[in-house]
Amino acid sequence: MGLRSLLLLSLACLASSDKLHLVFEWSQLDYQYASPEARQQAIDSKTFIPENNIPMGVEVYQDRLFVTVPRWKHGVPSTLNYVNLNDNSTKSPNLIPYPSWAAHSIGSDGKPPEIISPYRVRADKCGRLWVLDSGKMGSLETTSNATKFPPSIIVYDLKTDNLLRKYTFPADQVKQDSGFANIAVEDFDCEKTFAYAGDVGKAGIVVYSWEKNESWRISHHYFNQDPLACDFNIKGLNFTWDDAIFGMGLSAPNADNYSTLYFHPMASFNEFAVSTEYLRNKTLAEANFNAFKLLGSRGPNAQSSASFVDPRTGVLFYSLVNLNAVACWRTSNKEYTMKNQGRISMNDTTMIYPTDIKVDSNQNLWVLSNRLPFWMYGQMNPADVNFRVFTAPVLEAISHTACDVTARSDILDKFLGNVKNVTAKIASKIKPNSGASFAPMSFVALVMLSLFVSSTEY
Repeated sequence: MGLRSLLLLSLACLASSDKLHLVFEWSQLDYQYASPEARQQAIDSKTFIPENNIPMGVEVYQDRLFVTVPRWKHGVPSTLNYVNLNDNSTKSPNLIPYPSWAAHSIGSDGKPPEIISPYRVRADKCGRLWVLDSGKMGSLETTSNATKFPPSIIVYDLKTDNLLRKYTFPADQVKQDSGFANIAVEDFDCEKTFAYAGDVGKAGIVVYSWEKNESWRISHHYFNQDPLACDFNIKGLNFTWDDAIFGMGLSAPNADNYSTLYFHPMASFNEFAVSTEYLRNKTLAEANFNAFKLLGSRGPNAQSSASFVDPRTGVLFYSLVNLNAVACWRTSNKEYTMKNQGRISMNDTTMIYPTDIKVDSNQNLWVLSNRLPFWMYGQMNPADVNFRVFTAPVLEAISHTACDVTARSDILDKFLGNVKNVTAKIASKIKPNSGASFAPMSFVALVMLSLFVSSTEY
């Protein structure tokens, strides 16, 4: 074994560890029916078509992991569900409809269900679940089979699971091609909470005031897609998407109780920011174009879908869909550049299309990957594991990355220790007559030099 091969092997061993831990995985989704007979009846009547179900959003509140399953195609029996995090009996649990089966049932008279088709949800610190309902059913079916209802925000009491309020967006705030896919909730005050609903189809944000029970629509050029970033290639599958504002993450409030909203269109390489002081006032937003800031670029091929800010550390987490990765940036950093962004996870098998990211109240990071493009374009294998949920404590996930917020004087010592351990193991396996002999510290020096050269090249 040559010295170059040993060096590459050592570096591979050091870089191979992943910071996220697998919690759940599914080949296909299934649901908790009252009986096997009820499940079979749903399959026979095509109210449940397993291959048409894909998880899109996650959220965690206490011992429940919420999972949304949009009704893009027919055969989705329940579009908002949960699984019990205390149930360790399986890594592929059946989904339990939330708040009940009845909330997802279409009336015999064609009346829409209470919950139609949400993509993502958000639990606030006040014990409420905010559901952004797109109002669309069958949008990936033929046009004649698609059904549209007005989009809405539905809010549940998570302590009782009772419906608190359903707010339907006014017609003048919904455009012909609107598609509401992401929601951010500013909950500094339980009575003065604001929700921000991103319109990915017709670039804009609908701002909703819980106190006033009214909403308004904000527009800005930064919400639009970048025509130079509409080309996607995920593990050899090439396609074009022109999604507008998608990822939205709110910082902790400042002394005046205003947060910063970090946002980006999906078809874009850039990250932007604006204070909610402007979003809460439509007139103020329209009169202050420059209040919306361009932070910088994630780099080439770095389109992103979902994002989330951990309010305690101020770290912005976001997906890199073309790279099958989850990355981060410390919002206290003055520069948004490639060198200031850290990698949390990257895997061309398990992290194909990270579709949602959250941080729960216990400061655990959660990530859902779902292979969405392969599902949409008919290339998903139902025999494979296709959907995965990962988690890790935030501080563990960002440890020793560019996003680390912990003061560390031990990074170099730990790194050298890891290198020594790896090289010692390799050296112990080299035969005496192999001709490859070296001092451990000289090998460490080579590894360090290699890393230095590679980092400066990047």
